Formats: sequence, structure tokens, C-alpha cells
Amino acid sequence: MIRRLSPEEEALWAQIGRSVRRLRTEKARVASRPEADAASEAPDESPAAETGTAAAPPARPRKAIPAKAPAPGFAPLEDRVRRRLARGRLDVDARLDLHGLGQDAAFARLGSFLQTAQAQGKRLVLVITGKGDESLSERGILRRNLPHWLAHRDLRPLIAGVEQASRRHGGGGAFYIRLKRRR
Repeated sequence: MIRRLSPEEEALWAQIGRSVRRLRTEKARVASRPEADAASEAPDESPAAETGTAAAPPARPRKAIPAKAPAPGFAPLEDRVRRRLARGRLDVDARLDLHGLGQDAAFARLGSFLQTAQAQGKRLVLVITGKGDESLSERGILRRNLPHWLAHRDLRPLIAGVEQASRRHGGGGAFYIRLKRRR
């Protein structure tokens, strides 16, 4: 059951919503369409903005990650590695399944898993997030948050590349993570 926000919580969300700016990578700027940029920069003309009342934050559009697209801000896997994985000639060194975990628990487990895997000399790991339940409003929350978690200041130095897994390893619900060598 979903509980309703209190008036104080709604006001806080509205304040946060006004202060947040979208992060964009260089590739996203090049690939974006001018008409989409103009629409996103248009002033908010909702009735809530005119009256100064707090409104719920707008829902984010659901965008599926294209098949083989790297996580934003990360390099894709090398072509040779990708081909060997697809043909079954290379397997992952370790797997982490985040199914059934909350966001906080999943982030904590991901951090310890990646640090341990790198310390053990593992180079290619598979993180399974699942695709999410399409019947729920927060579809694929772990899958959507994974790129943000990997960009965290404690995890970013460990990672050489990220890419959506092949169908053989879970497709859209899993990611290959190439770890840097330990120094």
C-alpha cells in the first residue's frame, strides 16, 4: 500500500524539484535533439507554479536502455571481450544478483562485491538487477540506479567499462562490469 505525502513532505519535494538539475554527458548532448532541449528548458507553466503551491514532482519518462549501450559515462566493453562472451568462450569471473533487495541494501552489497572482486584479481563481473515489474509504478528501480551507483566516488575508480549483458547472461536485466587492475 502506498501512503500519501504529508503537506510538509510535498513542500519539501517541490523545493527539491526546483533545485535539481539534470546531469548530462558529452555523448548525450551530441545525440540529443534540439526540439527536446527546447522543451526541457521551457518554463514550468503548471497551475501549481502559478499559484506557488507545492505539487508532486513530475514522473520520469521510462526509457529502455538500448541493447549493447554502455551505462552513461562509462566505456563499453572491448569488441573482442564482447564477442567471446556472446560465443560462450569467455565467462564472467563473479556474479552478483540484486533481485529482491531494497535500494540501500543493493547499493551496499554492490560496493562490497566490487571491492572484493577487484581485491581478488577478478576482471569481469556480472551484476543482475532484473528488469523490474511492469505492473508497478517504480519499474526497474535497481536497473535504473545502477549507473548512478557505479559513478559514486568510492566505486568509480574500480571500473574500466560497463555494458548491458548479452541475452545469454540476462539481457536487459543484467550488466557486465569490467574492473580495473588493482594497483
